[in-house]
Amino acid sequence: MEIIAISSGKGGVGKTTIAVNLAAILSEKFKKDVTVIDCNITTPHLSLHLGLYYSPVTLNHVLKGEYPVDDAVFVHFTGFKAIPASLSLRELEGVDILKLEKVLEELKYITEIVFLDTAPGFGREAISALRFANKILYVTTPYIPSAMDLVRGEEVRKELGIEAIGIILNMVRGSSHELKPYEIEDLVGLPVVASIKYDEDILKSLSAKIPLLAFNPKNKNLKELIKVGSLIVGEEFVEKSLLRRFLEKIGLFRKEKVEFTPTLEK
Repeated sequence: MEIIAISSGKGGVGKTTIAVNLAAILSEKFKKDVTVIDCNITTPHLSLHLGLYYSPVTLNHVLKGEYPVDDAVFVHFTGFKAIPASLSLRELEGVDILKLEKVLEELKYITEIVFLDTAPGFGREAISALRFANKILYVTTPYIPSAMDLVRGEEVRKELGIEAIGIILNMVRGSSHELKPYEIEDLVGLPVVASIKYDEDILKSLSAKIPLLAFNPKNKNLKELIKVGSLIVGEEFVEKSLLRRFLEKIGLFRKEKVEFTPTLEK
């Protein structure tokens, strides 16, 4: 079982949005069994992204030993599983995120890939979850304060011995005052594996509580997210040309790799 932490130096950079969308893509496009766990137990957001305003059993209950992990699993319509944290402040009492190890031990029998949606920053709560990951994927916006926090994240990652996948650059508007991908790579020392443009469709999908893949499967940002999915599962990403699509349609080209078909602008 692969355990991947989705981490950021600050809140509000789209970390949970990326986690949910990658889970949907890996489930639908790559046919992987994926589980997302909300490890941000003090300010949880995963359930809100899924439209779950009340869950009878949450990660909090499991960590306190009140219920088995199976009872806390929510199955999303795109196929991935989610374990939300409680939105109730009262249910923070007696919760120890370090008991996540037992939860992951049980999950290894029912899932292939786990995303740990960690608390923002690299404080005690975030590090407590990070210690159980074997890989980390950073999410940042193209601004110095957000990117600089990843330098601190790299110190933590190296100390814990976690493998780095890379950085997802989110909410890119293309303004001259934004950091370029190569500048962030030079600063942090890791590759930018995807650049997600600021997109009204993503905001609309958040409002609708639906992952982008289901909200608008023709959205151009999906290509970048599918590239990350390919990287996670170790498959080559190939963008199909018009000729290749034609050959596939008439049966002269057999589909073997994960591909993304770009749509033409109207």
